[in-house]
Amino acid sequence: MRPISLHLENFCSFRTPTTIDLHDVDYFVLVGPTGAGKSTIIDAICFALYGTVPRWGRENTVSWALAPSATSGKVGLVFEAAGRRYGIVRTLVRNAAGRVGTSEMRLDELDTGVDPAQGTHALLGASVRNIAEGRRVTSETERLTGLEYRHFTQCVILPQGRFAEFLHSAPRDRQELLVQLLDADVFERIRRRAVDVEKAAASTVQAAQGQLDALADADEAAEVEAVRRLDELNSLSTQVNAALGDLRVHDEQVAELESERGGIDHALHLLDAVEMPGHVSTLAEELRAAHAETARLDGEVGDSERKEDQARETLAGLGDKTDLKLAVEAHAESRRLRDEVEDLQSDLEVARSTTQEAELQIGRARDRLTRAEVRRDHARDAHVGADLARRLTVGEPCPVCRHPVAELPRHPAPADLDDTQQEVTARAAELELRQTAHQEGLVRVAGLNRSLDDRQDQLSVQLDQVRAHPDVEVLNQRLGAIAAAEEEAGRARQAAVSARTLRAEAERRWAELKNEADRAHRELDAARDSLVALGAPQVERSDVHVAWSSLVTWCGETADGRRRAAADLDARLEGLRWRRDDERDALGRLLDAHGVLRPTPMESDAIGRAVTADATRAETWLERVRDNRRRAERLGDQIRRHREEQQVAHELGQRLRANNFENWLCGEALELLVIAASQTLRELSDGQFELVLDAKNAIEVIDYAEAGMRRSVRTLSGGETFQASLALALALTDRVAGLAAADTRSLDSIFLDEGFGTLDPAMLDTVATTLERLASSGDRMVGIVTHVPALAERVPVRFEVTRDGNGSHLEKKTT
Repeated sequence: MRPISLHLENFCSFRTPTTIDLHDVDYFVLVGPTGAGKSTIIDAICFALYGTVPRWGRENTVSWALAPSATSGKVGLVFEAAGRRYGIVRTLVRNAAGRVGTSEMRLDELDTGVDPAQGTHALLGASVRNIAEGRRVTSETERLTGLEYRHFTQCVILPQGRFAEFLHSAPRDRQELLVQLLDADVFERIRRRAVDVEKAAASTVQAAQGQLDALADADEAAEVEAVRRLDELNSLSTQVNAALGDLRVHDEQVAELESERGGIDHALHLLDAVEMPGHVSTLAEELRAAHAETARLDGEVGDSERKEDQARETLAGLGDKTDLKLAVEAHAESRRLRDEVEDLQSDLEVARSTTQEAELQIGRARDRLTRAEVRRDHARDAHVGADLARRLTVGEPCPVCRHPVAELPRHPAPADLDDTQQEVTARAAELELRQTAHQEGLVRVAGLNRSLDDRQDQLSVQLDQVRAHPDVEVLNQRLGAIAAAEEEAGRARQAAVSARTLRAEAERRWAELKNEADRAHRELDAARDSLVALGAPQVERSDVHVAWSSLVTWCGETADGRRRAAADLDARLEGLRWRRDDERDALGRLLDAHGVLRPTPMESDAIGRAVTADATRAETWLERVRDNRRRAERLGDQIRRHREEQQVAHELGQRLRANNFENWLCGEALELLVIAASQTLRELSDGQFELVLDAKNAIEVIDYAEAGMRRSVRTLSGGETFQASLALALALTDRVAGLAAADTRSLDSIFLDEGFGTLDPAMLDTVATTLERLASSGDRMVGIVTHVPALAERVPVRFEVTRDGNGSHLEKKTT
């Protein structure tokens, strides 16, 4: 992983948008006062890739990434890995509760043709395809860089205070890092792939062997036999084709005679089918009788319809029956209404008298209530006065007149106040009862008035009807005459209906007979038309019976002549069929002799097709035998090839199946790393220290200042630990590309955060020279953070970081 460009907005102390262009930088230093934000640049690279920073104490922490006064921020990184360019963006937001979270995470592959000098925004805008979004971004970043977060911070970013993590790691933790760096799990994938290849090859060999075993007729003898059979059938085809010529001629002659014989049979069938319908002989007489009956019934219908019209005229002259019935009903209704009016008038007089009496009772009850209320008020005043007199004091002002009391008054015992109040209540209830009775009387008077008005209106209407027809007896006589006329009209109507029904039945019978006569003529025409080709004569159409008789006679005479001709034709057919069948039997025997199945039936074309089909099958058989021989050769080659592949895959899987293979591989890699780190450490320590591995692959240091004593790296001082850790880190970046199983594990960058302040000038010069040599190779980027001016001045590219009230700022300078 090699950074190309980094963009910050409101990330930690960088509040204003800041872009750091690294595309043309191999070796750079970040300098500035303590707290200016130098390490924040390295943190931003780590945060963009993995979403967290080592200095924050624990993974998945993002609350410190956003500037305290900002509500949103962004980090964008463009980097290259394994020859491809990628862009990653993480956007931060602060919610209403003040909690910081990541709102957007996106990883894209970018176009490598865009000039990096155009800046981060131009590079990120040149997306080729989206690789991941959201939570998948970090896992995809680990796949692209080849490192998990914890291993990335051990060999790519070495933050403050964590230089010695790889040096002090337990052998198992160190091996996990080496497994990732070396892509050692690829050998397990190779082993599993070898097992799969072995199984697939074995399956292919088994399938090919099964196909080879299933191949029949795949040898030279089968091919010779197939050639012989094809030659035999080709010769037979020539013989059969010669014999089929005479057989076809005889087939045609037999077919012509059979067709002629069939024509005779067809003619006989038509002639024998002609038969006179059974009802033709009596049909004419039945038609005449039906026509006469219809004429007679026409006269009866006319007489009954005239009688019906006369009865209707008589009934109409007697007047409207409904008006007469209404008049009779009006006489009865008027008598009933007069009685009701008289009863209502009597009830109304009684109700009016009762209401007037109730009104007098109300006045009396109101007077009694007034007198009771006066007695109650007097009693109440007497009680109040007596009570007031008890509370007066001589010489004190009177509460009523305000004059001083000269003498106490004497009051007799007042009447009982409860008795007077009960009397008032009783008189009030009596008044309410009288008022209710009076109101009920008024309601009844009003109801009786409405009922009386309604009955009088109804009576007025009925009296109008009575005045129009004053005599009830006359009305009843006229109604009796109408009833008699209605009965007579009904009898006339029923007689007319019966007459019309009989006439309709007679007409239907005559129509049926007419249809039968027409059908007999049509059947006669159809029968003659079917015989026109046989010479049927014309027939007389005036009498259908005579016509049918003449046609039936002609059919019998003609059929006798056709039967005599059929007997002569049958004799000729028998001889010709015998000769043809003999020729067909000879061909059948020839087919049998050559193993050709006789067709059913044994017709000329079928015999030719049978021979041709067998010849075609023989040709196909020969081609199949030749194909099988070629296929058998291919299957043999395939079996030999896949057996070799199976053996190779088996051997490879067996060799990679050893449980200690990964330990051995990581041990070898660690030994090479320690050897390379020792060379650097000897230079840094002026020959005092060298790194070695003990029997358990733990890293130890040889101190030549102490007579070559071996001791734990944890006994080194701070400066000595920095030297050893730097030597290991440089060895990792320098050797991992050559050790890894895949080029994606190449460590193209290393970032060192502080740690140089403990070095003396000579050691500092050695470290600086080592870093310059590492960066000058051009294979990786080296970035350092330091407060040591002597080291910073030797770095070709400096990024000066400053901080003011608006946050951190960065300025690029070159020497």
